[in-house]
Amino acid sequence: MSRSIDYYFTATSPWTYIGHDLFMEIAKRHALKVNYKPVAFGKVFAATGGLPLPERPPVRQRYRLMELQRWRDRRGLTFNIRPRHWPFDVTLLDRTIIAIINRDNDPDLFMRLVFDAIWEEERNLDNPEEVAALLEERGYDAQSILEEARGPGTEAVYLLNLENALAADIFGAPSYVLDGEVFWGQDRLELLDDALSSGRAAYTSSL
Repeated sequence: MSRSIDYYFTATSPWTYIGHDLFMEIAKRHALKVNYKPVAFGKVFAATGGLPLPERPPVRQRYRLMELQRWRDRRGLTFNIRPRHWPFDVTLLDRTIIAIINRDNDPDLFMRLVFDAIWEEERNLDNPEEVAALLEERGYDAQSILEEARGPGTEAVYLLNLENALAADIFGAPSYVLDGEVFWGQDRLELLDDALSSGRAAYTSSL
């Protein structure tokens, strides 16, 4: 029986974008079942002591920009670290991914389109018409997906993902949870790969 891993993220996170390709490669190589869990990370920050980007001290904001450039180069990507139309309200986009999952579809390829649209093409994904265009590009019925994304069932899953994230000690995006062990940040992906390759038992943070 294949192992599963919980993937907590939000579609506007540059770190989720930077790590997504490598994470999917690791998951495929180790035959992991990926449980995609889009989360409202603004609420996670509020519950765990984190700060939204504009409220962080300038020194932390400056360092973040350097790190984005370093990891962009490290992962072989090209994108604008300050894209137009970012940040924006990601609720509809995250819930659109949930609606895709609810139809027993893997959202990986749609997510890749989303990341490229935000960071490479600098499109305005705050506009539902742009989201619809991406859905249609992947062959989905955009109108029905967006209706489902706005519906109460998808809202309930979004809230449940938040509850699950807090219960799992998640405080930042992306986070990968393997057998209860949290790997926070795309810069921990090599450590996740090592854990899977070694077959070691999960580490615990119990005090």
